[in-house]
Amino acid sequence: MERQIYADNAATTQMSQRVLEAMLPHLMGEYGNPSSIYGLGRSARMAVETAREQAAAVLGCLPGEIYFTSCGSESDNWAIKGVAEKMAEKGKKHIITSAFEHHAVLHTCKHLEKLGWQVTYLPVGSEGIVNPADVESAIREDTALVTIMYANNEIGTVQPIPEIGAVCKAHGVYFHTDAVQAVGHVAINVKEQNIDLLSLSGHKIHAPKGVGILYMKNGIGLPNFIDGGGQERNKRAGTENVASIVGLGKALEEANFQMGPRNSRVLAMRDKLIDGLLAIPRTRLNGSREHRLPGNVNISFEGVEGESLLLMLDLKGICASSGSACTSGSLDPSHVLLALGLPHEIAHGSLRLSINEWNTPEDIDYILQVVPEIITKLRAMSPLWERICKEEAN
Repeated sequence: MERQIYADNAATTQMSQRVLEAMLPHLMGEYGNPSSIYGLGRSARMAVETAREQAAAVLGCLPGEIYFTSCGSESDNWAIKGVAEKMAEKGKKHIITSAFEHHAVLHTCKHLEKLGWQVTYLPVGSEGIVNPADVESAIREDTALVTIMYANNEIGTVQPIPEIGAVCKAHGVYFHTDAVQAVGHVAINVKEQNIDLLSLSGHKIHAPKGVGILYMKNGIGLPNFIDGGGQERNKRAGTENVASIVGLGKALEEANFQMGPRNSRVLAMRDKLIDGLLAIPRTRLNGSREHRLPGNVNISFEGVEGESLLLMLDLKGICASSGSACTSGSLDPSHVLLALGLPHEIAHGSLRLSINEWNTPEDIDYILQVVPEIITKLRAMSPLWERICKEEAN
């Protein structure tokens, strides 16, 4: 292995030094239970509430609208199942989502379908963008919820969330967005963008794994997600993960600081990477180039199997993926790429490189040196590539 380059930040990120330093006291000396009334407990409670204020400041909401969870998937489940339960009492059992959501949303919707709810799965087109007009057309009298991700976890396309939020508000329908990939990379204000519920996860923004947030607009009052104690204003029982919550608050603060200049630097590296990879014959960029997260590159190479590509990249010290880390064990082609209209054989040959501010221009140069060599080698062994070449010759 010549060197190590981490280009899978959409899967998880390295914890930042400042986040770790903020957490350490609560892993050692400040170990009190936030529900205890003595000094050590009150100190822990203050730390949790400070993190709540930090999160609220980043999202543009009130601290009392922030609920700490274990991850983005839990937050998605709470939002969708909670609204479904609440609105079923009013005879509203219809949900609108998109065809390429994270599985935390799709599988939750499939679960509800088995219980009698109806779900509309909106198309995303070849660019991977949900059309707000399609959202409006799909809304019915019995629609309880619209749930559309802020940015796609595989192809990085950023959705027109303010416009979708405005449609939902006009029709009096709750709007939830999975913002796990977007937070820290896109300016979010839940009030201005008419977002009623929002999910995020710490480990995508240099906080630890195992901590997340559900923003729930005041007045929605979803049912309890975990019954037991009185934590999280009686909505989610269980002693708070204080150190990780503190880390998440700090990470959100850091992610929001100088977002513009940081994104500009990442964009320059991303665009160089896209242009360099598209110079390889028979390749395509998946998803909109314009409406895209700063650090996301998703390319399909014809005549190549994604798994083989990842293994050979690993031998060269490059960490990447061919889709979502949550489904990395699956041999099926990405549901996201199929939703764009790609045929199975092309969807199988995708590569996701997700970079951030910790990557360097030298990293990009190395990737652009290694990937073409590997593609050439894999295509030389591929019967599919041989067939493509023969068809092209004819």
